[in-house]
Amino acid sequence: MRSFLPLLAAFAMAAPAAALAQTAPAAAPSDAAAPAAASGGASAQAEAEVAAGQSVKDKTGAVIGEVAEVKPDASGKATATIKMGAETFAVDTSALAVQDGAAVINATQAEIQAMLKK
Repeated sequence: MRSFLPLLAAFAMAAPAAALAQTAPAAAPSDAAAPAAASGGASAQAEAEVAAGQSVKDKTGAVIGEVAEVKPDASGKATATIKMGAETFAVDTSALAVQDGAAVINATQAEIQAMLKK
């Protein structure tokens, strides 16, 4: 198994930050619960964790593989092992976002395959 943590770290996802930057429509003064509920959705997405069995999508939205396992590396950081066809590689989970139940990496399948060949 190859570890491309340094290379794939350059592709860290900005999606969680974008989700947090979204704003909810203005609530009527009598509806004090609406802002709290609206911010809870963004918070829940930012807190979603990468887990074994999740599909993995590239930055185009195409499913490219599956998370085989998630475990700590030697320094204690969570690392996901991703199975992409016959290839397997590891990536720091902080370089992945979770959207609609899938782990998303900010690289295309072709870019990842090129990194695996080096």
